[in-house]
Amino acid sequence: MIMSERTSTDSAFATETGDERPRDTRARIQEIALRLFTEQGYEATSLREIAEELGVTKAALYYHFKTKEDIVASMMIDRVTFMDSLIDWVRDQPRTPEVRREAIRRYADWLHAGSQGQIMRFMERNQTALKGHQTMGQMREKMLALMGFFVDTDDSLTVRLKRTLAVFALHAVWFMMPDVTDTERADTSLKVALELIDASDG
Repeated sequence: MIMSERTSTDSAFATETGDERPRDTRARIQEIALRLFTEQGYEATSLREIAEELGVTKAALYYHFKTKEDIVASMMIDRVTFMDSLIDWVRDQPRTPEVRREAIRRYADWLHAGSQGQIMRFMERNQTALKGHQTMGQMREKMLALMGFFVDTDDSLTVRLKRTLAVFALHAVWFMMPDVTDTERADTSLKVALELIDASDG
């Protein structure tokens, strides 16, 4: 019975979208959903609207994602994976100013690569709706873990705050400077973040 249902769904999707590979189809769903979530809001967008925008039935979309939460989670997987790799790299390095600066550079470069800019805009415009989402909690944990490597127990409160704000500066630029070019946004946020991460009591 299960085999029959799956075959039926696959056939329906193939009819409506052609011979696309599942990975390509998932990417299209993510792309369309991300745009709609950003333009009209996460809560205001339904799976049916996403399916209609793609030109498929809701049942075909359901084969890949059961809920909007599943779509968001799939888009956040790359973020969690990157954060894990960056944290692993930092953990294996000495706690030096050079390592802190390199970690900030790597994080900044990643935030401005691929679709991350679109995801940042989506998150900024849907903060309330995403507040209790599971992946948001995971990202907060990763961020706190990363920032923990930037400070030492004997650092003053001022130093700890500035180095913590270095990470927030890379995020805040998406909210505070929405109308500048991508290059201006990347260059300015990195400059500010590096100044903050270099904070010391000296």
